Amino acid sequence: MAVINRIAEYFEDMKEWRQHLHAHPELDMDCHQTAAFVVEKLRAFGVDEIHEQIGVSGVVGIINGQGEGPTIGLRADMDALPMPEETGLPYASTVEGMMHACGHDGHTTMLLGAARYLAETRKFSGRVALIFQPGEEGSGGARFMVEDGLIERFNISQVFGQHSLPKSPVGTIETCTGPLLAAADDFEIHINGSGGHAASPHESVDPVMIAVNMYQNLQSIVTRNVDPIKTVVLSLTQIHSGTTHNVVPETAMLAGTVRTFDKDVQALVVERMKAIVHSTAEMMGGTARLDYNYGYPATINDPAKTEFACDVAAEVVGEARVARAIAPTMGAEDFSFMLEEVPGAYFYIGNGDSAYLHHTKYDFNDEASPTGASVLARIVERAQPLPAK
Repeated sequence: MAVINRIAEYFEDMKEWRQHLHAHPELDMDCHQTAAFVVEKLRAFGVDEIHEQIGVSGVVGIINGQGEGPTIGLRADMDALPMPEETGLPYASTVEGMMHACGHDGHTTMLLGAARYLAETRKFSGRVALIFQPGEEGSGGARFMVEDGLIERFNISQVFGQHSLPKSPVGTIETCTGPLLAAADDFEIHINGSGGHAASPHESVDPVMIAVNMYQNLQSIVTRNVDPIKTVVLSLTQIHSGTTHNVVPETAMLAGTVRTFDKDVQALVVERMKAIVHSTAEMMGGTARLDYNYGYPATINDPAKTEFACDVAAEVVGEARVARAIAPTMGAEDFSFMLEEVPGAYFYIGNGDSAYLHHTKYDFNDEASPTGASVLARIVERAQPLPAK
């Protein structure tokens, strides 16, 4: 029960790759230099096929195993965040206003480590598709890759991914069956009133008053419409209106996010939001429009694939270091677009006592790389074993 010896031998190389990626972050779908770095490494490893610009700047590498069999997908995200870095590390970001603050440099490195080992050993049947994805933090690069034919083109039958988790011991694996992360939608509500002098409020329709009442009424969806056993978050995070102290403004705007696990709950929330937005504005003499944007779907782990991944992880790190039933959280992850197409599982790998994700002092822990690469490689070998002789 340990990391794969051959992968352990890559540690210094993986550390060098990861720190290079950390120093050269790219945002959203514009991960072309990162993709070029990945392609260079895959070629050096002897990967059989390399497909570029899948979903704008995504890369898919194909390694053929021994004998016929299905194709298993392993995914890593490549993009950074638009934020400053305050780590003071010698390999800190060289690009002002950009930082790898969510571990994607580590995710890419772990998949590269698994790719190198799998290309060397090929102790599996069928094929493995190495998926290097842009845009997880912004545009939903997984959706772009899926729409670009990722699943059908490469005939992927199952898919696995992992994410760094600060505050958990290095090398531990954590996940759960079923919903792991929520669907993340956002919305804007545009309210129209009739402006006027603040000393004569009776001669105007106050959009601020409408906004305040609407804020209150929308909270009733969670407390009075959704089954209390179900989980939903409806957070209003912005309110904008007015320009000065003695003018009733013409308009107001509310904005926020909705997080759900269940599509029926999501549909109910949207239906009630539409009714409340319209009726609250009408009741007070104004009008309003709800602009609702469906974002990432819920990340729902296939039960059988999740148990399988946990069993494999236990081979690498030991059963005591695998948490199989953690509580879901209301964050979101666009790996969900891939899980809507084929069964699979998403899991976390411990990053130690580091700063948390999206923090200016976060850094991926290089000590976790051999473990993560080993788990990914073993998943392939156990899912698609060599044919019996």
